[in-house]
Amino acid sequence: MKVWLHHVNYVTDDVDRLRRFYADVMGLGEQADDLPVREMQRGYSGDVAFLGDGDMQMHLAQKDLGLGFRTGNVVNPVERGHLAFRTDDIAAFKKHLEAQGIPYSDYAGVATASWHQIFFLDPEGNVVEVHQVMETE
Repeated sequence: MKVWLHHVNYVTDDVDRLRRFYADVMGLGEQADDLPVREMQRGYSGDVAFLGDGDMQMHLAQKDLGLGFRTGNVVNPVERGHLAFRTDDIAAFKKHLEAQGIPYSDYAGVATASWHQIFFLDPEGNVVEVHQVMETE
């Protein structure tokens, strides 16, 4: 099982304003590839912008304080943002978390049909995502 840093997600009430800041001030461009297939009907349909520098991605998401309640998950990844890692084996990573005694919220199919996402908290309460790209038809 490998794990590597994939993106940073910031949450905002004004996605376009934040997108313009990171595009104009930081020089990030629109991310066109390696993006999730959004699942708009399963819980999260907020506005999202995807930016990148060619190596790292930045996801800017509309704040949604009710997502965890609607999906029955404790961790809400679009309440205040998160740091995201990608893995090549989400099942093994979930077992790793369980062995460490770390609870997680499984968002498989909630926000994206193409990434199996789980979210958990680090010791300071920061939200961490780990996802695996899934085969889509």
